[in-house]
Formats: sequence, structure tokens, C-alpha cells
Amino acid sequence: MVDDTGSDSKATTRRVVIAVLVLLVAIGAVAIWLVRRGGDDSSATTTTSVASTDTSAHPTEPGSSTSTSSATAPADDATATAVWPRSDTARRFEDPVAAARSFAVDFAVFADPVLGEFRQGDSRSGEVEVRPRADGPVTTVFVRQLGDDGSWWVLGSATANIEVTEPAALATIGDPATLKGTANAFEGTVDVDIRADGRDEPLAKGFVTGRMGEMGPFDSTLSFPSPHGGYGAVVFRTLSAEDGSVWEAAVVRVKFADG
Repeated sequence: MVDDTGSDSKATTRRVVIAVLVLLVAIGAVAIWLVRRGGDDSSATTTTSVASTDTSAHPTEPGSSTSTSSATAPADDATATAVWPRSDTARRFEDPVAAARSFAVDFAVFADPVLGEFRQGDSRSGEVEVRPRADGPVTTVFVRQLGDDGSWWVLGSATANIEVTEPAALATIGDPATLKGTANAFEGTVDVDIRADGRDEPLAKGFVTGRMGEMGPFDSTLSFPSPHGGYGAVVFRTLSAEDGSVWEAAVVRVKFADG
């Protein structure tokens, strides 16, 4: 009689081994399926997580536009030399005369200015004449295209009846500000504001006195609370003897001392 115990044992062992191998293959297949599914989900998530941004401009007036992408952008070096428009707003100008008009009305506060045509300087700059009325004195507004979008900015303004020698354009000023030059104005009086970028109200208001009927010198100072750096403007304006409206404006771009 042959003893089959060894054979049965070997057969059983083979069946166990085969079952284990089948189980391992099944587990491996499930693992591979899960990995592939996870990879597919990750790819889908990455694809759908990209959001689009609307950078279209919305016109607000002829020659001007607004852009949501620049509304909160700080002033960069390209626009630091400009007085208007404010760099902390979205207002931009596609036309130099529109920029000059906005400056005259919204910054210099002319009541109803009469504007001349744009006079080209170099390929990116020029000037526009502004008068308080058709037969009034000329305030020359200096405009230039700045930045990558080619928009028009106002660098400042000048008039024959207010010649400012100090501060010079882009000079750094501290408290008190020195104000020098010559002026011809009603009763010799020229109103002066010191303004900081991003602020609605002037840092200080005062006046200097030249002469009436002819140019006369002024030499004065004006104290102001320091904004501790940044840019702004010193605004010199004469007023109409008839109704007190703005008659002329000389605007000088300045930088404030850090201290």
C-alpha cells in the first residue's frame, strides 16, 4: 500500500501557494487601479483650478478708461514723475487733451476751462494750453505717455505769471517747504497748496505775495506735516478778481523727505 500522505500534503501546499499568489495579484491590480484613478483626479483638479481674469477696460469719459488690474497697483518708477491721474485709481487717459482737461478740472479746480489742441514735443510728450475763459491767461499743461499701456499722464503745469524757482521739479522737500519765485497776481497774492499722492485734502495751505501789474519776487516757507516719503505736488494758483475762481496754475511735482 502506497502512503499518499506526502503527496496530499504537497498538493495542499501548492493550492495554498496558488491561492496566495492569486490574492496578491488581485491586491496589486486593485492598488494599480487606485493609483491611476488618483492620478486622473489630480489632473482634473489641476485643470479646473485655473481661473480666468477679466482685464477689459470700461470707458468712463471720452479719451479715458479704467482698468481693474491697475486700480490697486502702487505707483511704479514709470509714473512717479506724474501729478495726474492719481496712480492709486484706475483712471487712465488714451488722449492727451482729455488728460489735460481732467487735470484742469479735478486737480487744479478750474471752473470751466477752455482747452487748446495738443502740441507735440517728442514722440511721447507734448503740451496743452488751458485758459479759465477764451480771453484768459494761459496755463500750459505738460503731458507724457508713461508705462507700458501708452496712457497719457500730466507731469505738471506752468504759467507766465507764476515763475517758480524753488522747489524745482522732482526736488525732495522737507518741513518747512521753501517757496521762491516771481509772480504777477491780483493784489500780488498766489495761493499755495502742498499735496501728497493718495490724499484728498492738502497737507497744508498758504500763500505767497509777488506784485500786482508786474512780476515781483516772493520768498517764503510753508510748514506741513511730513508724510514720511512718497511723492506729491506744490500747487501755486492765482484767482480771478471778478469771482475768485482759479485763474492760473503752476504745479510742481516733488518728493517728500523720509524723515
